[in-house]
Amino acid sequence: NASFVKTTKAVGRFGDGRGGYGLALLVRPRAGGGVRKSWTQRVRVGGRATNLGLGQYPLVELAEARAKALENARAVAAGRDPRTSAAPTFEEAAQEVIRLRIPTWRSGSKSAEQWRASFRDYVYPVIGPKPVSEITPADVLAVLSPHWHDRAETMRRVKQRLGAVLDWAVAHGHASDNPARGAVVAAALPRQPGGRHQRALQPGDVAAALTTVDASGAHLSTRLTLRFIVLTACRSGEARNARWDEINTETATWTIPPTRTKTGRPFRVPLSSSSLAVLGEARKLSDTSGLVFPSVTGRPLSDNTVSKLLRENGVDAVPHGFRSSFRDWCAESGVAREIAEAALAHVVRDSVERAYFRSDVLERRREVMQRWADYLTV
Repeated sequence: NASFVKTTKAVGRFGDGRGGYGLALLVRPRAGGGVRKSWTQRVRVGGRATNLGLGQYPLVELAEARAKALENARAVAAGRDPRTSAAPTFEEAAQEVIRLRIPTWRSGSKSAEQWRASFRDYVYPVIGPKPVSEITPADVLAVLSPHWHDRAETMRRVKQRLGAVLDWAVAHGHASDNPARGAVVAAALPRQPGGRHQRALQPGDVAAALTTVDASGAHLSTRLTLRFIVLTACRSGEARNARWDEINTETATWTIPPTRTKTGRPFRVPLSSSSLAVLGEARKLSDTSGLVFPSVTGRPLSDNTVSKLLRENGVDAVPHGFRSSFRDWCAESGVAREIAEAALAHVVRDSVERAYFRSDVLERRREVMQRWADYLTV
């Protein structure tokens, strides 16, 4: 009954006790804890047992699932395949998912282009014309396996995008399960060598690297940009495009606008005494651009310019890697995980934790960023 569907946390397959034409509730564990629930119906199409996905709960309530099951049973009784008129092909589903996501991506983002290109090059030739209701773990492996090692990062992204499209198919009742996120595919794919980690220094080596860079003959704007990136633990693009109207020296706060944050939300960065000193030096560079760290042309510095500064001075790291150095220092210094993650502007993945952790804990982060600055100047 509806109460059982709403409250059960037991993992398993539960048939409709009312004799609902093969209708069952699937309850599976979520990777991050808790369970997810979806509807499936077992029927015989052309003499073969077939599972039909009827959508996820609570998007599809019990009454609606029963109505869909009855409709499918009537189609089977009339000699029709209930899947043929309902399930889109993978390519059709992918196009719809991209369309739905475009408004959520930042203006100027290349995400839609990247999704389309990866599907065009790797997915459509294999399963593009196939109805999403018929896609199996073997199909997912056929897409991923040929390039799982030689194009590891690309295949990881393709797997995530496959999962997003098939999640949409399950939610809309076009499929009963998502093989891209299943344990079968995860177990069948071999471990990829290496990792995606950005080159980073140990926390204890960061101060010496900054000293080396400061002693170089590089342009002042480039050197100050790097130091600001390190001190604030921000992303390179956030610092390189920083503007003076985002800086409030009275409150020692830098507010990054949503157009430049990965989360698409404004983010307040507490400025340590060392960060304020960098801004004081940067005043020497002020021009009509409004940029805190303008290049010699008055435009924002390129990411390659900052990376080149590190390479030319023998620093075995990339700008983004200093965020990892900061995170390691936090772990070694006893900084609470939620404060460290907030300082990096990371989104809390767990929905329950996110609901209770709505503050940006600015003042607690201010203390941490000052400790980090002090650590680098000792």
